[in-house]
Amino acid sequence: MMQEKDFLWLASYMKDTYGIDLHKKKEIVEGRLEPYLHRNGYVNYQVWMEELKKKTSGRLEKELVDLLTTNHTFFMREFLHFDYMRQVVLPYLKRKEEKRRDLAIWCAAASTGQEPYMIAMLLREYFGLDYDAWDTQVLATDISEEALRKAVKGEYSREQIQELPDQWRRRFLKKMPDGEHFVVTDDIKSQVIFRKFNLMEAFPFRRKMHVIFLRNVMIYFDAKTKRELLEKIYEQLLPGGYLFIGRTESLERNYVPLEIIQPSIFRKPG
Repeated sequence: MMQEKDFLWLASYMKDTYGIDLHKKKEIVEGRLEPYLHRNGYVNYQVWMEELKKKTSGRLEKELVDLLTTNHTFFMREFLHFDYMRQVVLPYLKRKEEKRRDLAIWCAAASTGQEPYMIAMLLREYFGLDYDAWDTQVLATDISEEALRKAVKGEYSREQIQELPDQWRRRFLKKMPDGEHFVVTDDIKSQVIFRKFNLMEAFPFRRKMHVIFLRNVMIYFDAKTKRELLEKIYEQLLPGGYLFIGRTESLERNYVPLEIIQPSIFRKPG
């Protein structure tokens, strides 16, 4: 069993480094770490943590992030956001950016790729014959390298894709030789740029965003971390830009002056 002082150090490390608050989740942390320690031959938590603290290679840190971050997502999750994108956001951006034809869309918690690929599919469908005339690449970031590896591969089981619209499955996915798995087409893959990025770091992006998807991320943050992140998100949005958060999440509008469109859809004035 993990000693309380070791758990508190680990919880503080995750919060200070990644913003993730685990202080009330000791059972979850132990449940994920114990099998990992046994698999890798560590006799106890102390030996493993001493190696982690040394940070000699960064490998343990990467594996820790993969273990303690929840990369649960699926196609068609909270699809009302995509309906709103199709009906309101994309027509607005098409008018606004008709001359430049350059959109900046950021999926800030890409996980295993379903969300950014759905955004790319929606853009491909919406712009139709005009698609090649627009720069619609989606930036997709996450802190988990393991999740990003799966996202880049873009391979999903039959069960994972069953909720996608039939026309999207036929058009944007190819059946693999085993007949039970499917891979995202190269056309859609080429429209998503996957990068590892920690939201707690300073944003390095040169351009501001028309749309930011920050869904089901802030539930892991305390109020102070959430406020600081939202301030950075607000600055990263263009005037008139949209922010989508998870439907179970909340946003205190006194943090940043965003207009509420729906409980999980916000717009920067301008």
